[in-house]
Amino acid sequence: MNDYPILQFFTFDHLPEHLADVSRPFADLAEVIAAETDGDPETEVALRKLLEAKDAAVRAVVGRERRTDPSPSAHLQSGLGALLLK
Repeated sequence: MNDYPILQFFTFDHLPEHLADVSRPFADLAEVIAAETDGDPETEVALRKLLEAKDAAVRAVVGRERRTDPSPSAHLQSGLGALLLK
């Protein structure tokens, strides 16, 4: 099951709680896909596309937050802004 290096990108422990809540279902599904397939090349494709979908969903939430509160300081204190400051 853990023979897929791409699974490392489904972690969400580093995200603020509200973004982790968006990311978690994708991580759960990635684990199911990895566990229940036989390592066919299409498994890698499925996991890669799922990762793209997860990233887009998280960005959608971040984008909504920025449209709601466009002040830069709000984003530097949480979410991706905090990650960029590390």
